[in-house]
Amino acid sequence: MTNEMLIDQAVYLEAGIHIGTKIKTPGMKQFIYKIREDGLYLLDLPTIDNKIRLAAKMLAKYEPKDIVVTASRIYAIASAQKFCEITKAKLISGRVMPGVFTNPNRPDFTEPSAVLISDSRNERQAVKEASKTNIPILALCDTDNWIKFIDIVIPCNNKGRRALALIYYLLAREFQKEKGIIKTNEEFEYKLQDFEAKMELKAK
Repeated sequence: MTNEMLIDQAVYLEAGIHIGTKIKTPGMKQFIYKIREDGLYLLDLPTIDNKIRLAAKMLAKYEPKDIVVTASRIYAIASAQKFCEITKAKLISGRVMPGVFTNPNRPDFTEPSAVLISDSRNERQAVKEASKTNIPILALCDTDNWIKFIDIVIPCNNKGRRALALIYYLLAREFQKEKGIIKTNEEFEYKLQDFEAKMELKAK
């Protein structure tokens, strides 16, 4: 077990990966480091780092085509899309329709070996269905998320653009290392910015 973080601590802090909400669910209490003066809960950085590492190891055990990633928020969709493009996992963006994991008669029915959830509250339908069929569930969980049925909780800010980009960047890089596609961080040919949602200016 190494004590070295996956990326410099300053990068984690700049992305706000540890900044939670003003709400704390009982399950997320174990991941909280402290409460800030403005009432926001802060998540423990070493735990976040360790869970990202653990999640990548678990996902790498499966064939990419058998991994489904769900993303319902705009920032999460952009980051998850890049992750799926690199790893060849399957993305379900937007609303997860009832029966997608449980009803073979649906045209979009799929039977994944593992599911990576970007927000366990927004995508609770995916959590519910995966748990019914005993599909391992990994999920990005903020301080206000419930963690029932989730096998690996990645405690993090799952709403921020830069935080989500960093999480999926690290997951993609570590996935490739675990798969033996690359051996070092330097061999990973993508930049953190590649995972960020593009901020488009609205034309007047």
